Amino acid sequence: MGIRIGDKPYAERIQAGIENSFMRQAVSSAQGRFRTGRLKAAEELGDWEDWRTLGEEIRHHTMENLDYYLHQLSEQVEKRGETVFFAETAEEANAYVQEVATKKQARKVVKSKSMVTEEIGLNEALEQSGCEVVESDLGEWILQLDEDPPSHIVTPALHKNKEQIRETFANKKGYTKTDQPEELAAFAREQLRKDFLEADLGVTGCNFAVAESGAVTLVTNEGNARMVTSLPDTHIAVMGMERVVPTWEELEVVVSLLTRAAVGQKLTSYITALTGTRLEDETDGPEDFHLVIVDNGRSKILGTEFQSALHCIRCAACINACPVYRHVGGHSYGSIYPGPIGAVLTPLLDGYEDHKDLPYASTLCAACTEACPVKIPLHEHLIRHREIIVEREQMGAKSEEWMMKGFAKWASTPAAYKLSTKMARTAMKPWTKDEQIEKGPGPLKGWTESRDFPAPAKKNFREWYKQREKRRGEA
Repeated sequence: MGIRIGDKPYAERIQAGIENSFMRQAVSSAQGRFRTGRLKAAEELGDWEDWRTLGEEIRHHTMENLDYYLHQLSEQVEKRGETVFFAETAEEANAYVQEVATKKQARKVVKSKSMVTEEIGLNEALEQSGCEVVESDLGEWILQLDEDPPSHIVTPALHKNKEQIRETFANKKGYTKTDQPEELAAFAREQLRKDFLEADLGVTGCNFAVAESGAVTLVTNEGNARMVTSLPDTHIAVMGMERVVPTWEELEVVVSLLTRAAVGQKLTSYITALTGTRLEDETDGPEDFHLVIVDNGRSKILGTEFQSALHCIRCAACINACPVYRHVGGHSYGSIYPGPIGAVLTPLLDGYEDHKDLPYASTLCAACTEACPVKIPLHEHLIRHREIIVEREQMGAKSEEWMMKGFAKWASTPAAYKLSTKMARTAMKPWTKDEQIEKGPGPLKGWTESRDFPAPAKKNFREWYKQREKRRGEA
């Protein structure tokens, strides 16, 4: 799949999201639940702002010393006789996993939920090598069956309802029961259990790797990741290079922030720490373990003004707080990383050419920054992206440039400003109906087709204020 999803232009994606009434209702409802849960969990924890500050400090320290901690991590993993591979690009990461699968003569691969494997397009690469790849996270499995990309970092199938899921199961797997969630989940469990038992290779992501011990940790709610890492003889963990913490102490802090900020839980159902292959006296676990550490553009962000974007712990709190995401949904971003963090991170990883519109998919209300548990200044990054797009990359529309120059000239000339305020209502009269402008002229057309746009008032503020003062003087 890769970081980019779909080929539709930004305007078409946005319009499709706005017109999808079910998706908008589902997203709005979920955002409300997640936000309430996050605030309640934060209140119960107490001193939430102090925790946020601590999380920010941990992530800042780790990024400032990332080379040291990645070296320490790789040493600890290799001490146990296991393999670490540093992949500079998505192609290198995929090629390495393909090589392991070929050596193991793997035919079936089971995966747990992983954003970085979505980013590098690992599923497609393994399928090209002749492997059947099965997503084992319920939401990801539903989307895989439906050939649909995820729309949310934490709850990938947020945009689907139970009726749609039942239809997918019926069409792709011969499901015959009702759309009751219990029956749907039981069917998925029955189907996936066979895949777990038949799998030759298990692939997971990595929420955080602990540098001091070489442990890979997974934060999940379904338990499928434990099946992926316990039953197949080979386990490959794929992690973004920034997904590391120095010690278990820091892990405790960031996991506490992650679970509360994501869905309002004190802890998720499963927090699993994996230290490689099974020992002689253990009954489950892999015989072979590989840790693939992916760069794919991250090192270029280090040392820049955008470095704090790498602090992200993938909780999606910014997504759950974003009013723009609420109205357009995840697919509108055209990236496997949606929402405010996606609008910041995607252009950094994949360039501005295909993603220059994303920094503008924001009201700059700063709700995302306020919600972020590690204090990433997301709205400030979005503003900086806009500056770079216009000033350095020269990707801004010429019409917008001329318009802003004209606006600056007009707004700095008192006589022109006063004249235009007097003429505004008369000038807009051809497009005014019931005190609303409909299908306005020129650049106003896009604004007035999709939102309420009040017509200029009959009396501007200055006129109203002068008349008010006059009446007060006469009284």
